[in-house]
Amino acid sequence: MNGQEKKRISIALLDLYEGVPNEGMRCIKEIIDHWKKINKLDVQLQVFDVRINQEVPSTDFDIYISSGGPGSPLDSEGSEWEKKYLQWVHEILNWNNDPLRFNKKHVFFICHSYQLACRHFEVASVTRRKSTAFGVFPVHMLDDADTEPIFEGLPDPFYAVDSRDYQVIKPNHGKLRKMGASILSIEKDRPHVPLERAVMAIRFNRYMIGTQFHPEADATGMTMYLLRDDKKKTVIDNHGEDKWHSMIHGLNDPGKILLTNSHLLPNFLNHAVEEIAVTN
Repeated sequence: MNGQEKKRISIALLDLYEGVPNEGMRCIKEIIDHWKKINKLDVQLQVFDVRINQEVPSTDFDIYISSGGPGSPLDSEGSEWEKKYLQWVHEILNWNNDPLRFNKKHVFFICHSYQLACRHFEVASVTRRKSTAFGVFPVHMLDDADTEPIFEGLPDPFYAVDSRDYQVIKPNHGKLRKMGASILSIEKDRPHVPLERAVMAIRFNRYMIGTQFHPEADATGMTMYLLRDDKKKTVIDNHGEDKWHSMIHGLNDPGKILLTNSHLLPNFLNHAVEEIAVTN
């Protein structure tokens, strides 16, 4: 990807934040901007406001990244914006399943988008957590992650930002097998807590993948969040003050979220572009 002539790649960024101030969109844009520069690519990026303006992209893009967002991934069922969003998902599925179309579309679902996808595909249960999950936590890979290109360069476990009131649990293995999906990672095992571990990443098919955690999160954004009184209280109430201090001190650790930020989404983009180059 480092040839003299810049390759043109089009990326659609689906914004599900519903106008709520966030760090996610900034982080995703910065990752894309850095990635295009080091790979000398001509990237055309367009943002779509899914929930307020009910915007969804066409099938004209090469790559799609669907963001996290606030609120319940259950209560939006039947809403106009979600109908349009899921129609877009099926348009991409139909495109990718058409043997006469060689330029397949690659999709990454983040957090809220991931929960919507899991609920829609019926690959697991999406339920409300007993308490809010917020902070930096280890993510444990499963066997199928061994050959997963987006995890290339990451240790097991790797660290990621988790920010959610809902969870994906109780995977439907029959449905997963039927659609060719695989579970890639789960949250930390806590034997003293009688709760099922959440599914943290799923490859839904060859071209669609999603994570419960925020692979785009960086130290700047997380520092701001962890210093907010409400977020600090959430971490301390659920994990203790020592854990909060540990999270703060670990934000600039090159082996934690900085490593995830610099690898996971760039790996997804690299893999997508490599496949696009093969089929074009």
